[in-house]
Amino acid sequence: MLKNKHILDPWSIIENKFDSSKMIDSESIFSLGNGKIGQRGNFEEDFSGNQSIGNYISGIYYKDKTKVGWWKKGYPDYFAKMVNCPNWNTIRIEINNNVLDLNKCKVYSYKRELNMKEGWCERNVELETPNKEKIQIISKKFISLKRENIGVIQYSLKPLNKKIKIKILPAINIDVKNNDANWNQPFLETTKVKSNNNYSIVKSKVINSNFEIATFIKTKYFINSISVQSRFSENKNENLIGSQSEFDLNPENKLTLLKIGGYVNSNDTVKDEFENLINKELISSMDLGFDGLLKENSKAWENIWNDSDIIINGDVFSQQAVRFNIFQLNQTFNGNDPKLNIGPKGFTGEKYGGVTYWDTEAYCIPFYLGTKNSIVSKNLLLQRYNQLPNAILNAEKIGLNHGAALYPMVTANGEECHNEWEITFEEIHRNAAIVQAIKKYVNFTDDFDFINKKAVKILIAISRFWSQRVNFSKELNKYVILGVTGPNEYENNVDNNWYTNYSARWCLQYTIEVLNKISESEINTYNKITLETSLEKDEIKKWNEIIEGIYLPFSKELGVFIQNDGFLNKDLIPAISIPENERPINQNWSWDKILRSPYIKQADVLQGFYFFDDDFDDDEHISNFNYYEQFTVHESSLSACIHSILASKINDLDKAYEYFIRASRLDLDDYNKEIKQGLHITSMGGTWMSVVEGFAGLRVKNNEIHFNTKIPKKWDSYSFKVNVKNRKLSIKIDKNTTTVSLLEGEPINVIINGLKTQLKK
Repeated sequence: MLKNKHILDPWSIIENKFDSSKMIDSESIFSLGNGKIGQRGNFEEDFSGNQSIGNYISGIYYKDKTKVGWWKKGYPDYFAKMVNCPNWNTIRIEINNNVLDLNKCKVYSYKRELNMKEGWCERNVELETPNKEKIQIISKKFISLKRENIGVIQYSLKPLNKKIKIKILPAINIDVKNNDANWNQPFLETTKVKSNNNYSIVKSKVINSNFEIATFIKTKYFINSISVQSRFSENKNENLIGSQSEFDLNPENKLTLLKIGGYVNSNDTVKDEFENLINKELISSMDLGFDGLLKENSKAWENIWNDSDIIINGDVFSQQAVRFNIFQLNQTFNGNDPKLNIGPKGFTGEKYGGVTYWDTEAYCIPFYLGTKNSIVSKNLLLQRYNQLPNAILNAEKIGLNHGAALYPMVTANGEECHNEWEITFEEIHRNAAIVQAIKKYVNFTDDFDFINKKAVKILIAISRFWSQRVNFSKELNKYVILGVTGPNEYENNVDNNWYTNYSARWCLQYTIEVLNKISESEINTYNKITLETSLEKDEIKKWNEIIEGIYLPFSKELGVFIQNDGFLNKDLIPAISIPENERPINQNWSWDKILRSPYIKQADVLQGFYFFDDDFDDDEHISNFNYYEQFTVHESSLSACIHSILASKINDLDKAYEYFIRASRLDLDDYNKEIKQGLHITSMGGTWMSVVEGFAGLRVKNNEIHFNTKIPKKWDSYSFKVNVKNRKLSIKIDKNTTTVSLLEGEPINVIINGLKTQLKK
């Protein structure tokens, strides 16, 4: 069992110890966002310790020129990376002419709380400066859900032992850069600066794109809760855009700063309207004040939790973790803007560039489909539909034609921007994740119009990819797929990865199934689709030949599917034999040693058993789970949740709970020792799946809703809501009973633990 690093609380993440060496880790945990803008949990005042300052806007990216040692034909020209924006969070403080820096102070009382119920973060610090001034700082901030362009800080400072002179500079810090820049180049250039007492604005342009942003702040001061007029003085630091004020404070006085700041950008606002929008936003926000804005934000979070909360009774360890995952998912993406997508780190760090991976379809769409209006998931899939021409161009780069599509491994706009060959052009299973998401969306929503008129074109293009990517082996008398990387990235350039081969066959089968349904029900639509895509009967004939003849590696002796050719040639020593001081192996072993080992980064064959679970009987589930679990080291954030769901299916609830904890507390307890890089947002969707699809066993099969429910030993009960089949259901499961209620929608039959029952309001 992992050791929790934060005080257990059902609604809050709390740290009560100041450790300057761990602040960079805490910055990730205490990140804030509203789906459009977000920031790492940096201190407002100066901090000379190890930190990674980050403020980001979803959808704003820089085209970072590809950097490789050996250029290969087909590599993308750039890697899209979200831009670290000017930091509106900055508050420089001088106490008796010395800059306040927590890293240089004695901190004798410290508490930071991330309140997930209401969406705010508060820090309460009592410290002693090197000059023996004792100070109390209370900072409370949030990123507004209601007003998507702004964040709000209430920052209070009080002397505790003697009179002090304070210089305070609320500013926009323009001295920022991306830590993940390939060539150590700036991503932004400042085009205009304007600062007038309590109002400042910085206009910037992303250097190699058309994106423009405006960063803004406005401030107001209070002493002992009474508004005061400040005298502003010129700030001589060219990197800190703002106006400085001075105050003399006695120990009975508390100085409070209200600072409202944020961004507007050219993705959704005409640049000539930047300042008009900012002024309108700031006037109404300042009129409402901190308490009014906080109340407004808390209400917005109440609405979110009403639909997406999972309530666990009897186990605070699990309750805190699952809410942290749901909270971060909602902070990262809310579906309000159809142009935006989900980055694997959200607003919490720069690794992976902040752009879209296959994780969106495989691990995030189930959460948003179950907890939001269906238009949210539909918009994510519409992005893939709109980006189909780029996916076709991507396939052409590797020599395919006739409208075959290879969706990008990493993208901001539909263009591939990942530049490792074994990932970019070998990890082709991501095509199947998109098809899986389409099927799940249609199963949940009955939106046949979407699949019949739009998504079917994706299915055809992906099927064309698979039909051209296979080879026919005369030796095996089978179709094979060579030179791929499966979900297990600890094996590259392998032949006949079982998951990839099976996924290819399934995609072809599903495409034919959809086409047959369209031809039977809407022949005019079918004719239009075949005309627009130049689909011919010979193509479908070839697809059926591949379906019948594809090679699926299997060991009769072991009774399991073989991950890929050559897997059984390895020294098949279980992962439990790896010394603890060599874990994680990706931080301790050479890549050569990893590639020759049998160790699996994440679910691979078992990923297929998750996606295609109805294709296999109970014995096959058990034998394959038991075989591959022993070699899996779970060094991908996408692994534990799949193992939890499968363990639930085979009724191994102890393991299901263990893997649920690994998934849900992966970041809170830094299981993979990499939290400073940011949170694993997309895997947090897997935590939700572990409960809803795992313990509760939610499936839509043959157009019917099924629940096959279990409950971990440590839980007294759990409950949640889910949107499915244009209904909202409420589910509560305890040790003895499962109760499913219809909250919204027409009556419907559901199958609960094998028994059919009709739900009515």
